[in-house]
Order: sequence, then structure tokens, then C-alpha cells
Amino acid sequence: MKVFKLTLIAATVASLASPLAAQAATEFDNFTPQVGDTTPVNPGSATPYRLPSPNFSQVTIADRATQNTLVPGSNSGNWDMITANETGTDAGRYLFMPFETGTAGVQRIDLSDSNYNTRTTTIVAPGTQGFVSGDASWWAPWGGYLTGEESWGTNSTKGRLFEVTNPTTAAANAGNFVQRTVIPRVSHEGLAFDKSNNLYFVDELNGGSIYKYTSANPLATNGNDFFSAGQTFALKVQAGGQFEGNNAAAITGLSTWEAITDANGGVLAGISALLGDGTIDGRVSADSTLVKGTGYNRPEDLEIQNLADGNQFLYFTTTDSDNDGNTANGRGRVYSYNIGSSEVKLFADSNTKDAATGLAAGSAFKNPDNLAIDAEGNIYIVEDQDGGVEDVWFALDANRDGVAESVSKWISLTTAGAESTGLYFDKFNPNKAYINVQHPADGVDRTIALTATPAAVPVPGAVWLFGSALMGFMGFSRRNKKA
Repeated sequence: MKVFKLTLIAATVASLASPLAAQAATEFDNFTPQVGDTTPVNPGSATPYRLPSPNFSQVTIADRATQNTLVPGSNSGNWDMITANETGTDAGRYLFMPFETGTAGVQRIDLSDSNYNTRTTTIVAPGTQGFVSGDASWWAPWGGYLTGEESWGTNSTKGRLFEVTNPTTAAANAGNFVQRTVIPRVSHEGLAFDKSNNLYFVDELNGGSIYKYTSANPLATNGNDFFSAGQTFALKVQAGGQFEGNNAAAITGLSTWEAITDANGGVLAGISALLGDGTIDGRVSADSTLVKGTGYNRPEDLEIQNLADGNQFLYFTTTDSDNDGNTANGRGRVYSYNIGSSEVKLFADSNTKDAATGLAAGSAFKNPDNLAIDAEGNIYIVEDQDGGVEDVWFALDANRDGVAESVSKWISLTTAGAESTGLYFDKFNPNKAYINVQHPADGVDRTIALTATPAAVPVPGAVWLFGSALMGFMGFSRRNKKA
């Protein structure tokens, strides 16, 4: 439950006070939890979401059909994870996202460009360097853009991590696209940096591990130096080696990081599985009997949360995990990892209370895929359900212990055949967010801007102050409707 106050500060001279806007608060967590599923009937729409508050709005800011009309063949579609240029010159001006297709690329949206037809540019052409299944999307601390391939398997040439080293300045098809070979090959989706600049990533597999790369140059000012040398580890929870499977208990408890490469990113004798091109197979290495990395059931996205005490939580989804093999009662989990204590907890699943009903979320909560975090540190969970029947959930963890007290349906997709991806909350405007609608029935991927407008606050008729030195104030509060 959220409570905030507007404080009215008066001048020393008697006057009428007026409310001051809260600067750091978000309005995205001020909503009425939704119930029931949508019926996705429209093949595509510029306003594809059912919203939970009259103070929320949505608008399409880019679409694939327009891009391919303006520059034929420039956009292969399936727009995936979103990030922005969070640091440097014009921070927050651009959005970036890869194409999750067999000929993948990367596009940039200029939020400062009011011209719909010129704001979006493909900076990595589809199929560059054989790039496929672009999924991961993260802004690096030094100012590069990272993405990776959600495609890896035996004898594959994929599973690569790339950096666009000139993301904000690249002209059309002119992004400098560099493979970072020190990172072991896996099926990439989630990426996240902690405050020490450790890079976390996952292997999206039924039995995939969670990984951490520690650079030998953590304060590097460019990707070449950051990725020049470093060690990769796999997460081992408790005794390790276990797999949560489709019908198994959540894997939680104390954990360790087990090395799968040497300190420079090279072969660790008896553990690292070396590939023909000199890179490391992260999947085989994590499964080594000397490592016993914990296998989760399709780990997908990652998110970092900063705590008031300076500690951080790493969150990750496991889309296909299940308690009993019965998907009719819900499927999938979200875990939290306390970076300070190394403890893994179950953050949310179908047994978590639905705030709208007071009962377990059950079958309504299914296949958590993407994660996002708002300006106040709240976690949002994006489902990956079939045929456009899916929701984005708000998770309430009031005491920030890494276990959600409840989940609430936040927004719901109404577009047939589509999937929501890449929810991203603007780091410079707490009431703005962006989300992609990929592979809808009409084939027109869209980027949607979501806006939350503060609800009207009653203003008192007057505030009278007495005495030249007397300061007055009045407080107003509103309670979040999620309680």
C-alpha cells in the first residue's frame, strides 16, 4: 500500500498556499486491480491494452508497417526488449530494441522527434553478422548498447552477446556491431548490471542456469576494455545440480557462484567446454559435475532493485516451472536473489495472493516472462501466454524482503496473436513507460507509450498564517487502491 503526502509550505507573509508536485513518486502504482481475461479479437490496434485507471493513457509511437513503407525491408519485426540511453549526452532521449527474427537487427526511436515518420531508425540491418533471435536489451554503464541471441544449442553458431558501440549516433544500418566473445554462449534474454558492474545473464532453456560475469576492468569506460578479460560464474543454489522441472518444488536457499572460466575468460581445466572458435559453451560448462549449476525451467528476464540500505536484489523469471504439471492452475515463477546475503527466494507464483480477489492468483497467473521496475522500485511481471491472452502484473512487496505479498492485474493485452515484450519505465519521467506488442495477427509490431497522470488533489480554500515568522503547512494523503 502506498501513502504519500503533499505538503503546503506558506511564505512568512499571510498568503494562499498551493500544492507542490511530488518529484520522485510514480502514479503507475495507483490503480484498481483488474479481474478476468480479455478476449483478443482485433488483429492489431494502436491502443492494444485494457488499462486499470482513467488516469492512464496509451499511444503508438512507432510501428513496423510504417518503417517498411518508408524503407522497404528495413524491419524484420518481432520487436523485443526495450532500453534507453540511461547515461551520457541526451540521456533518456532514445529507445533501443532488437528484432527477434531469423534475420535480426536493432532499431532506435528518438523520443524528441515529433515527426512519426522520422523518429525510428534501424541502426543494425536485419541479418548483420548472421544475427538471429535478438532478445536481450540493456544499456551498459559506459554508454554502449548490449543485445544477444536467444538461440543456442549443440553445434550452433549462435548464442552470442553483441554491443553496439555507437548507439546514439549511428546512422541507418551504421551501428558498430561487435561480438563480445569473452561471454560464454547461451540462449540470451535477460541482462542486468549490479552496482559493482557485475553483468548477470541467463540461459533460456528448460534447465538453464543463471550467470555472472565479473570484468577484470569493472570501471572501464568502453566495451573493449570491459570485455577484454573477466571471469564467468554459474549460480549454484544449495547443493546445486537440481532442476525445478515442470513438476517440482521451487529451488531456493543460500547459493554460491561457481567459476566456469578462468580469470581472463579462458578455459578452466576440467570445467570449461571450449568451442571450435575459441569461445566457451556456457550451458555445458555450468552442467559440469565440478560446478553443478542450478537448472531453472526457462529462465528469461532479469531486473535489479536497489534497497534503502544500499543492498540490491536480482529478480529472474522461470517461465515454464510448475508445481504439479497441471498448467490449468497456473505456471511459472519469479525468484529474487539477495546480492548481499546470496539467498534465493520465491518472489511470486500462482500461489501468490491476487489483490483483486484475496485468493491465490491460480490459473490467471501464467508464464511470467519479462520484468520491469518503476521509479519507486516496484516490480512488474509480463506474461507470455498464447494467442494474445496475457496480462502484466504489479507485484506488491511493501517490506522489500524479496517475497511479494500480492500480485495485481495491471494492464491486459487485447490484440489477437500478439505478445507483450520489453516493458520499460522511463528513468527520467516516473509517469512514462514503454512496451512492445510483437507478432500480432496483422503483422504490425508496435511500440506503445504509457502515461500515468496524477489524480486531482482537492485544494483547500485558504491557508491563513498568523504572525510574520509563522510557517504553516497542511498535509494530504491518498491511499493506493491496491490495498
